[in-house]
Amino acid sequence: MFIRYEDFVSKLELKVLSPTTRQEMDIHTADLNRPGMQFCGFYEYFAFERPQVIGKMEMTYLESLDACARDSVLERFMSYHPPCVIVSWEMNPPRELLAQARAQDIPVFQSKLKTTKFSSQAITYLNRCLAPRITQHGVLVDVYGVGVLLTGESGVGKSEAALELVKRGHQLVADDVVDICRVADDRLIGEAPEMVRHFMEIRGIGIIDIRAMYGVGSVIISKSIDMVIHMEKWDSNKEYDRLGLTEETVTILEVEVPYQIMPVRPGRNLAIIIEVAARNLGLKRLGYSAAHELDRRLNEMIAQSKGNT
Repeated sequence: MFIRYEDFVSKLELKVLSPTTRQEMDIHTADLNRPGMQFCGFYEYFAFERPQVIGKMEMTYLESLDACARDSVLERFMSYHPPCVIVSWEMNPPRELLAQARAQDIPVFQSKLKTTKFSSQAITYLNRCLAPRITQHGVLVDVYGVGVLLTGESGVGKSEAALELVKRGHQLVADDVVDICRVADDRLIGEAPEMVRHFMEIRGIGIIDIRAMYGVGSVIISKSIDMVIHMEKWDSNKEYDRLGLTEETVTILEVEVPYQIMPVRPGRNLAIIIEVAARNLGLKRLGYSAAHELDRRLNEMIAQSKGNT
C-alpha cells in the first residue's frame, strides 16, 4: 500500500527535516518500530518495513556515541531502507542521521508529541489508510447512535426516508454513494466521498445541501455501519418476516452486519420504522429480544395448559 507523502505529513502534523524525491511511501502495516535494539547492533527480526520512531531513549543512546561510531550505526540502519523516520519530542536528530537519510532518499520527520502519543495517533491514522475499502450504492444515517445503511434499487425512497430522519433530529452521513472501510475485524466505518459530502438528491427538486438547510448538527462525517436495511417495493406474493425470530446478516468486507428487508408501499412511515429498527437493535445488544420474549411467554402458556389437562 502506498501512502501519499504529503498526506502523512499533514494528517500527523509533522515537520519535514529531510525531504524525499518520492511522492508516496510504501507502507503495508499500521505498526511502528522503535529501533533501539538495531542501534545496539541487533538486527534479528528487524521490522524495517515499518515507519521508524526515535524517542528519547534511542536519541540518548545515539548522542552517547562518538561521531564516527554514530555514523557507522546509522549507515547500517539506513541501509535497510525504512519507509520513513520520525523523531518525537521535537528533538533535533544528529547530523549523521540526516546525512544518511539524504544519501538513501529516506524522509525524516519531526513530531512535537511525546513518543507514545504520537505512536497512538500514527497507528490510528495508518489503520484507516490501510483498511480494506469498497464503495457501495446506498444511504447512511445515524439514528439514535446506530449507523443504518439503507440499500435498494434507485428510486425506492432511500433519500426521502433519510430526509425525514434528518427532519426528526437524526444525522446524515452519506447519500447515494457510501465509502466503506473495515477498521477492525468486526467493525465497518462508512463516509461520503468528499466531493458530494452533505449533499442529497431528491427527485423532483434536485440537489440540496443538508448542512446549509438544517444546520451543522444534521450531518456527520463518518459513522460505524451497525445494520443494513434493504428497501424494496412491496410484493404481495412474497412472505415477509412478521415475528423477527430469525436474525439475518449480510457480509460486507468479511464482516457480518445485521440485515433486514423493509417492504415499501404508500402509507408506510418509513422514517418511524427505521427508528424502531434502530432502537430494537439497541435492545438486542443489551440482551432483550421482543420476539424471543413473546415466544417464551407462548411456550410457558402452552406448557401450563398441558399441565392443567
